[in-house]
Formats: sequence, C-alpha cells, structure tokens
Amino acid sequence: MPRAVTDSGRIELRLRPEDKATLTRAATLKRLDLSGYILGTILPQAKADICDAEQLKLSERDSLRVLELLENPPPAPARLVRAAKASFTLP
Repeated sequence: MPRAVTDSGRIELRLRPEDKATLTRAATLKRLDLSGYILGTILPQAKADICDAEQLKLSERDSLRVLELLENPPPAPARLVRAAKASFTLP
C-alpha cells in the first residue's frame, strides 16, 4: 500500500537488494548519487505520463469531424436558445 508523502518531500521506497545494487551501479556510472539518478530518470517519464493522460488523441476521422463541426456548427436547440435569452435579459 502506498505511503503518504510527508511535508518534507521524502519518499520511502522498498527494493530488493539486487534492484538497489543495479540502481546504485547505474548511478555510479553516471557519476550521480542514487537520488539524483532516480529523479533524473523518473521525473521526465512522470511528466510524459501526465502529458499523455491529459491529452485527447483523436483518429484522423474524428479530427476531421471536429473540424467540420467547428466550421459548420449545427443549429442550437430551441431550448438552449430560450435559456440563453432568459439569462441575458436586461431589466
């Protein structure tokens, strides 16, 4: 179960000894400490994951449909027109 991040920004991570040894060796080869190596490797991936999750990806067909609707929008339903007029009526 994930632990909550404290105000200090500290995160605890449990690793198998062989996984820690692998990370430590990689960090040493890059001349970084373990925290620097992990942050330098993981932060760009985390940002890419967030970007992917926040972007809507449309197929070519759907992209063309959206462009068509933007250029030629359908008429507004009467109920929406009435509601818009009612909310903009000046006294």
